[in-house]
Amino acid sequence: MTLFITGGCKNGKSTFALGRATALAGEGPRTYVATLLPRDAEERRCVENHRRARAGLGYTTRELPLFPSEALAETGGRGVFLLDSVTALLLNHMFPPEREGPVPEAGERVRAELARFLAGAEHAILVSDYIGSDGMDYSPLTECFRRELAETEHFLAARCDAAAEVCCGIPIWLKQGSDNSN
Repeated sequence: MTLFITGGCKNGKSTFALGRATALAGEGPRTYVATLLPRDAEERRCVENHRRARAGLGYTTRELPLFPSEALAETGGRGVFLLDSVTALLLNHMFPPEREGPVPEAGERVRAELARFLAGAEHAILVSDYIGSDGMDYSPLTECFRRELAETEHFLAARCDAAAEVCCGIPIWLKQGSDNSN
């Protein structure tokens, strides 16, 4: 089972994903794949909140900001893998700290890495931040990131068994797999 989850910031995506992953794992291995490289106090608080939410639930946390498929080796791909977030993964590839400006092929690299991740995982849940619904004008650099994230989200929605947008903690199923329960 593979599930892609998107939605706006602070809408309950991670909480929903954690509940689905925990239920899906049963007694099997549970791996949380963290991709965020915290850059400020708010992001550090977010990381701590996510750690507290998984405390006592039996997750092994792997911090893999560039290559989440490396998490598969520990269990041979068995169990459930919760990747949070696709947005941070793309950000890490597109804007590495050692480089001025974006990496042009970052989106392609991320999609290839996510294809490896999905192919090797028994169960995978991937969380992303939908950032394409407002009407603001952004800089060309931001527009480039938004386009790559949108393309990556389309890529995942097409390849995953199920896809949902979470709004105010409520999943809106965009694509339902055979074992989705509302």
